[in-house]
Amino acid sequence: MPDSCTVAVLGGGSFGTVIANIIACNGHRVRLFLRNQQRAESINSHRQNVEYLPGYMLHDKLLATASLAEAVQGVDVVLVAVPSSSFREVARELASHVTPQTLLVSLTKGIEPGGFMLMSEILRQELPANPTGVLSGPNLAGEIAAGHISGSVIASDNPRINTRIHDLLHSESFLIYSSGDMYGVELGGALKNVYAILAGVGAALEFGENTIGMLLTRSLAEMSRFAVHMGANPMTFLGLAGVGDLFVTCSSPLSRNYQVGLALGRGEPLDDILATMDQVAEGINTLGLLKAEADRRQVHMPLVKGLYAILYEHRPVADVFDDMMHTEQAQDVEFVTGQ
Repeated sequence: MPDSCTVAVLGGGSFGTVIANIIACNGHRVRLFLRNQQRAESINSHRQNVEYLPGYMLHDKLLATASLAEAVQGVDVVLVAVPSSSFREVARELASHVTPQTLLVSLTKGIEPGGFMLMSEILRQELPANPTGVLSGPNLAGEIAAGHISGSVIASDNPRINTRIHDLLHSESFLIYSSGDMYGVELGGALKNVYAILAGVGAALEFGENTIGMLLTRSLAEMSRFAVHMGANPMTFLGLAGVGDLFVTCSSPLSRNYQVGLALGRGEPLDDILATMDQVAEGINTLGLLKAEADRRQVHMPLVKGLYAILYEHRPVADVFDDMMHTEQAQDVEFVTGQ
């Protein structure tokens, strides 16, 4: 990789902003794309994203813009960090502005509404000639911004892509690991949001530590079971993008999905909860899509089924949790080598 290159990050939320700044601090020119012209001007004049990361100072090599064409002109790498609901729209618009050599990396943890399409699959549909990868891990943007040591996984089917993104992002406090299991890494990042809502509900109901431990491990078993049906490697879920991301998202009050679960467990209506949030809780979007796909594939997912009953069938939270914990399959570890 050249000593310095030009990179575009699409999406001016907290994670897109912090990733863009890490790249800039590593000596590269970065253009941060966001739709809001006033916010872009504010970022450039105040050197911080006041709306999402107030007080987090941005490097001079980072330039915000509300023009997608300007953001990606002549860039070597594009990282896409927009919500899943607008991902295809952005990818489709992007297609007319980049060359087939431009490397595309999804940072979005979600599933496309209206079907069961991963973000990398959308990139390959809309920009089939471009090399692609995904980045996922236990990455709470506020902690990364504060300088706490964090790790993430770059996954693609091309080791050269993984090396390039590693060199672009790796720093003393943001560590980059690699994987060849792109769908496994991507599914880990998308599915854990659903279980983070469940963990928040459990916290609101003041479950004991034993119960929370069981909930987390059964969540890991359930999400890896589904991912294997989708062609992923179950061993991926023992890494940062699997159990690492699951644990953080299911235990941190900084997680939007966990906050949704807390509020649900306290009896607040879902519409009221979502109305107070300034960023998307992807687990809400993912839940219905995941349940429908699990039903279609006949994958046993009692936790997903139970959360769906709470949110959309308005069943009592305590009753559903009891059902979930007693309808799980008896086997503890399903994917054991040598069997």
